[in-house]
Amino acid sequence: MLQESLLSLKDDMVAFIAGHGLRRVPGYVGDEVPTVLWEDESNPDSWKDFVETAKAAGAPFLTMSEVALKKEELELLIEELRETAFPDEESPAIEDAQGLATYVGRVGYIQLGFIHQGVVLLHENTTEWYERYRHLLDSLDDYGDIILEDEDADDES
Repeated sequence: MLQESLLSLKDDMVAFIAGHGLRRVPGYVGDEVPTVLWEDESNPDSWKDFVETAKAAGAPFLTMSEVALKKEELELLIEELRETAFPDEESPAIEDAQGLATYVGRVGYIQLGFIHQGVVLLHENTTEWYERYRHLLDSLDDYGDIILEDEDADDES
């Protein structure tokens, strides 16, 4: 069964982490640091193995970050998609983004992390709808890159 929100999973994670005597640090680990992503998609409870590995590695804490879909962010996404799709108001991307309104306020992404020997190990949980949301955001970034490249070429002329 696909989850629409990871809120109950987050609650389970908080209790499990505390039960292992580890602390949580609220923080997101971005792309600017060396990371290794935990890969065990076949095991829905792989996050428990991740926490146990952090403890075995002597990590005093885990970073924990979550993302809930905000109405304002979704509205901005839809507006930007309309601008890039103009004059095609029937764009499938716009319809897909509008369909995400059902998930406003729901947690769609959780990241756990710990540092070991200068590398951050990460475990990520995500919902299918959050993956669609990220894909739409990334498509806007790609479109912006194309526009910037065209403007740079025009400036050199």
